[in-house]
Amino acid sequence: MAGHSKWANIQHRKGRQDAVRSKLFSKISKEITVAAKLGDADVDKNPRLRLAVKEARANSVPKDVIERAIKKSQGIENTNYEEIRYEGYGPGGIAIMVEALTDNRNRTASNVRSLFVKYGGNLGETGSVAFMFDRLGFIAYPVSTGTEEKMMEIAIECGATDMETEDDAFLFYCESGELSSVAEYLEEKLGDSLMTKLIWRPQNLVEINEQQMQTITKLVDALESDEDVQSVHSNSTF
Repeated sequence: MAGHSKWANIQHRKGRQDAVRSKLFSKISKEITVAAKLGDADVDKNPRLRLAVKEARANSVPKDVIERAIKKSQGIENTNYEEIRYEGYGPGGIAIMVEALTDNRNRTASNVRSLFVKYGGNLGETGSVAFMFDRLGFIAYPVSTGTEEKMMEIAIECGATDMETEDDAFLFYCESGELSSVAEYLEEKLGDSLMTKLIWRPQNLVEINEQQMQTITKLVDALESDEDVQSVHSNSTF
């Protein structure tokens, strides 16, 4: 869609998170703790933990913070976090997916619901918008990494399902369960990525007007600022 940039959107959201770095560190640390607790505390044996640590390093999270988050998972009285996904609609019928890690389901549900209502949206039932998205692995590399032809060859070699060139980045997509292996292959071939994470990729994008864009941006900002929310995805063109 003309004027739309998925990579620019991800950068924009990442930039907003960087403005509140302590919250970003907290969210990443929580993911590291949960990943280590659900799997193995050894990064080499735990794909989810490996990806969480990779994201932490990409966001300049200090090594001692990463180590402390892993150790916390092994504590006797560590907090039990629950993974919850919320689905709803924002202004203009925009579909929104919210992923959270929480130790209090009622608190998080109340906060997320109130934010949807505040900005003219409404929270739906599980599955109400998920069918509009695909759960995929996402890996981004700068265009300085190589030629588009070379990136296409590598995408086929590593098992990526799609590769796009957008703005100043090459965007690789893969099945969610293959993200760790695909990321490792790309890292061996191309070095460190700009970003490696699981995303909800919209199957189709919905165009919105300027006023709706401003409201949705405020809604997404507010959701991402909540301490329990880990990620927010939408099918809007902003």
